[in-house]
Amino acid sequence: MHLGFSQHLRIAGWLGLLVLSALVSNIAAAGCSEARVALRGDWGTVRFEVEVADTATKRSVGLMHRDHLAARSGMLFIYPSLQAASFWMRNTQISLDILFVDHRGIVRHIHHRAKPLDETLIFGGDSVLAVLEINGGLANDRGITVGSQVQSPLLPQKFAAWPCE
Repeated sequence: MHLGFSQHLRIAGWLGLLVLSALVSNIAAAGCSEARVALRGDWGTVRFEVEVADTATKRSVGLMHRDHLAARSGMLFIYPSLQAASFWMRNTQISLDILFVDHRGIVRHIHHRAKPLDETLIFGGDSVLAVLEINGGLANDRGITVGSQVQSPLLPQKFAAWPCE
């Protein structure tokens, strides 16, 4: 079969679109990793490199005994199921914003600028699946609000408001 010049161009165009689509898909997939959390809302989008606290031991230690947290870093606490969640700042030397997240990846409560070493309980809600701790004041600085969406492969993708796919 012989193809004309315009048919070659059309095929090349389609192949180019397929390659571009594959690249965009791979970039999006590469952006979603267990060590990264993204948040979005009307205010825009921000990403954090995170340590994951997904065991009882890791969750109990959290960010204790640290005197620094990099600006685009945080800790993501993941629970095995929805539950009531309360935090405190025992042995935590840096101010933190604590974002309480439901099973859909929606921020349901934010405790701004938790005070270092304060042992007062910070209640985050009854239906919490994840908690994100970032530097104190950063939620306000970036515009992160209740209702913001969280993207992480550690959240149930079936229900995610912002799935990784």
